[in-house]
Amino acid sequence: MAEIHIRRDHFLGLAKARKIAWQWAEQAESEFDMECAYAESPDGDEVTFKRSGVNGTLLVTPDHFELNAKLGFLLGAFKDRIELEIVKNLDELLAQKKPASRKGKAG
Repeated sequence: MAEIHIRRDHFLGLAKARKIAWQWAEQAESEFDMECAYAESPDGDEVTFKRSGVNGTLLVTPDHFELNAKLGFLLGAFKDRIELEIVKNLDELLAQKKPASRKGKAG
């Protein structure tokens, strides 16, 4: 069984990270036919996801995301490709939340 582990640090805080996690879960459901469940807690959230051949969790904390997934035998052959797609999707969502740089800032 192939495993995927991805960690992305951020400086968003829990409220903004939660919004990104919701977007990620919605995207996983619509694009990859995943079944996602979202559990909120004061310290951090957990998104569980599954479909035939894959299951895992996305932990959401005030300072990082941590995704762990297990791929079944058939999907394990595509581990690298699946991991690249997950990284791309998560990084795109995080890039949307990066603060704009300040131009013309007096020094």
